[in-house]
Amino acid sequence: MPMDTEKPETILDEIAVPDMGAGGSDAPDLDRSRVARYLQLATLFRNRIASGRWPVGSRIPNVDTLAQDFGVARETIRQALGILEKEGFVERFRAKGTFVRRVPTSGVPHKLTVDWDSLATAHEGAELEVLAEGDTDTPPVPDVDCTLAPGYRMMRRLHTRDGMPYLVGTFFLDNRLFDAVPVHRFRTEPTLLILQDIVGDRIAQARQVLTIGTADVEIASLLEVPINTPVAEVRRYAIDTDGTLIYVGEGIYRGDSLRLEIDLR
Repeated sequence: MPMDTEKPETILDEIAVPDMGAGGSDAPDLDRSRVARYLQLATLFRNRIASGRWPVGSRIPNVDTLAQDFGVARETIRQALGILEKEGFVERFRAKGTFVRRVPTSGVPHKLTVDWDSLATAHEGAELEVLAEGDTDTPPVPDVDCTLAPGYRMMRRLHTRDGMPYLVGTFFLDNRLFDAVPVHRFRTEPTLLILQDIVGDRIAQARQVLTIGTADVEIASLLEVPINTPVAEVRRYAIDTDGTLIYVGEGIYRGDSLRLEIDLR
């Protein structure tokens, strides 16, 4: 693809980033991961921009320097920078180098709470998009004693706030409860808020488990993050006073949009 050969527009474009700790003993071992080297480097470079190590307007080290610092081929560096250029974080100019154009943004962090009442209202104000829905007899069953309902309604939704997608959530709800609520509520409201309204006093047991994972191709596309970006995987379930599993929820959050707060005292 032809490159613009004109001079960058801002004064900051004349600032070059010092080669501080790029290689030598500080260089990461790219062979320790199965992820392609250029993807690892794209993530590393993206983090350097986000942290301010490579400021907006600055010229980053050239391809030859980066290739030497990280012990990779120049083409690997070009592939990594190509990803960042496509994302709009850098711009490359023939004979002048590569310049940082903007910082990755994460929007307003979503606060992941640890009590039912707070969870029920955590997603208020978010925009919901239904990605898939259907019926099933076999939801993901937690490792606890419980009885399955006759059937469950599954719905997968994308949650967006301030224009940024931050959660891909899937719920499995006892069909009898799903049918008791106007369907439009499930297309516009948080599931736990609805569940609180209809069976709040009948919930005998509820649990939430959080683990850390990485975004696969599908999740990366939905959450608008690079492949293998860290994500938080949250699983929840609720059992009623009769011992019936009435709700299972599975959520995948953008790692850069989530904040977990726990009062220790």
